[in-house]
Amino acid sequence: MRLAYAGTPEFARVALDALLAAGHEVVLVLTQPDRPAGRGLKLQPSPVKQLALARSLALAQPRSLRLDGKYPDDAAAARAALAAAAPEVLVVAAYGLILPGWVLELPRHGALNIHGSLLPRWRGAAPIQRAIEAGDARTGITIMQMDAGLDTGAMLLAEATAIGADDTAATLHDRLAAIGARLIVAALDDLAQARLAPVAQGAQGVTYAHKIDKAEGAIDWAAPAAVIERRLRAFDPFPGCSAEIGGQTVKVWRGRVVEGAAGLPGQRLERGEGRLVIACGEGALELLELQLPGGRRIAAREFLQRHPGASA
Repeated sequence: MRLAYAGTPEFARVALDALLAAGHEVVLVLTQPDRPAGRGLKLQPSPVKQLALARSLALAQPRSLRLDGKYPDDAAAARAALAAAAPEVLVVAAYGLILPGWVLELPRHGALNIHGSLLPRWRGAAPIQRAIEAGDARTGITIMQMDAGLDTGAMLLAEATAIGADDTAATLHDRLAAIGARLIVAALDDLAQARLAPVAQGAQGVTYAHKIDKAEGAIDWAAPAAVIERRLRAFDPFPGCSAEIGGQTVKVWRGRVVEGAAGLPGQRLERGEGRLVIACGEGALELLELQLPGGRRIAAREFLQRHPGASA
């Protein structure tokens, strides 16, 4: 089919690559403007832009698509480019900008979104992280026909995957990106053959995956150990969880709940040489992988060799 594509991060790059491999004609790519990144804060192109440039695809990077917003010239230029490209359908994956009505109405088949949850659970910006944080047993990908609401459109295809006890946001992201890439190719095949059967989302079980704030990474030892452990995995790699340990702020990347342990929240419990066990509001958490400022991730045993008296 003749496609326009809107996406920004690695999750979206995987799907774009799959669409190109499947033989679809991508006539225009929309992605967010380059952002400063790294220690030098140099402008970096998004993963989607990098792929678009490598494949010589037409590219637009508007700061907004709202004709009545802060950047009307950007929006008008994007509208002209999209109209000239005349796509049959717009595919959207983690684009990061609100799509106004004119965008959804311009392609003949509207816009299909690759969403990283089993809708209507976890509508919104951070479905992968929130599913882990909440302790969900499973999540998945939903291909959705976009409408004016926030992830409220009719569902076209869906596929579930279990959330493992060791899954982080990074590992689950990669698995869902692969599923999403495969599912959007299947959805477009069905669309071309008029085989898609839209199903309206139910009103039950709606939850919202609010954007991750860096401040959420601060560990509160008064929380249950199981809750803290899930947050470690949900916020890996961003924003990471941190706590004051041994008199300095340390990133904590991995932990294990210790059943039957008790103490004042934040108290270090002695549980054998080379182990760092911290009492929580319920139970305790053994810290397994930490990172000192400016350093690399290291095992707790190595951390304690450098800071033998460390405690929270």
